[in-house]
Amino acid sequence: MAREKKSPQRKLLEALLIVGLLPLVLPLAFLVLTLAILHRVTLWFLIQILWLPRGKDVLLVYSDSTIWNAYMLQEILPLVEERAVVLNWSERRRWHSCSLAVMAFRSYGRNRNFNPLVLRFQRIGRTRVFRFWQAFQDQKRGYPEPLRRLKQELFIAL
Repeated sequence: MAREKKSPQRKLLEALLIVGLLPLVLPLAFLVLTLAILHRVTLWFLIQILWLPRGKDVLLVYSDSTIWNAYMLQEILPLVEERAVVLNWSERRRWHSCSLAVMAFRSYGRNRNFNPLVLRFQRIGRTRVFRFWQAFQDQKRGYPEPLRRLKQELFIAL
């Protein structure tokens, strides 16, 4: 199916519309970006003040999935148990949306491969994000190396 060619008048109208909307869209985009950065910085400071002094520098998120539940509870949780705040995705209906753990998970976990997940917070430097979902998918297909490597990276980061 061939695309219709736009007339010069139509192209001009579209360009004028875009230029006319820019003064509205750019400040709004700047505001959204500023608020997102402010939210992330505020979370980082709260974690520095509330968690790190108590020895809590890890957030572990997992679920009751038959694919990874046993592994996460037997292999990963013992590595981080003393220093972790734990969230079970399967119990998310009972989470308090304003809790620091939930806000940190939503901010750092984002919307991709977020379960299971380990976040390692540091005083200086970036928060390390360990996403296990893809490694478990690889293991399910008979390729266990990514899961072993990810566990090793986590062990080194701790």
